Amino acid sequence: MIYDITPFSIIDYPDYLSCIVWLSGCNLRCKYCYNEEIIKSTKANISFSEYKNFLKSRISLLDGVVFSGGECTKSPNLLKYLSLAKELNFKCKIDSNGSNPNVIKSILDNNLADYFAIDFKAPKEKLYELTGLDYFDEFKQTLDLLNNSDVEFEIRTTWHYDLLSVSDIFNMYEFLRKSGYKNKYYLQKFQDYKNLANLKQSLQLIDLSIFNDDFVLRNF
Repeated sequence: MIYDITPFSIIDYPDYLSCIVWLSGCNLRCKYCYNEEIIKSTKANISFSEYKNFLKSRISLLDGVVFSGGECTKSPNLLKYLSLAKELNFKCKIDSNGSNPNVIKSILDNNLADYFAIDFKAPKEKLYELTGLDYFDEFKQTLDLLNNSDVEFEIRTTWHYDLLSVSDIFNMYEFLRKSGYKNKYYLQKFQDYKNLANLKQSLQLIDLSIFNDDFVLRNF
């Protein structure tokens, strides 16, 4: 179910002009989440025909379509949305928390996405506390699927200093490397928007010089 469409973005799909399709619902309740209305929504605000007409109107104007949420892999219509976008020759990017490896596998098997951005929320021992769901095994399955595919992807972590320590970040990085992940690890600084846990910016100061070129720091 499509909650909304952002018609134009220059930052959400690396190197491509894109739109963002926001899909309703999510299986997580991350403390720093600022999309409360989307994750709790159970209805479609945009029909499939409206979505189709929108994409047709953007042919030659946009390069790609980003599917986000919420958690887009929870949508029963995701493959249908992807198939249409690919039929219209758009590149497709998936934003996901990695909790649904079976859906990721179906997308890969059908060549329906060109890029994945997978959120690594927390180390195993903190995952439930931060997200409300213990799905570390499913995340690992998703990581293995993507590591063994030819598709481009990135792993990223939203970092609030009071939720994840520097040690946590480096342990997560080591886990990724031991799992076969060879790309850069993207760290996204928590942004002080209205969020589920009413979090504010941490008062801690972090020495960012400790991170080498294997890390990409966003919005720091």
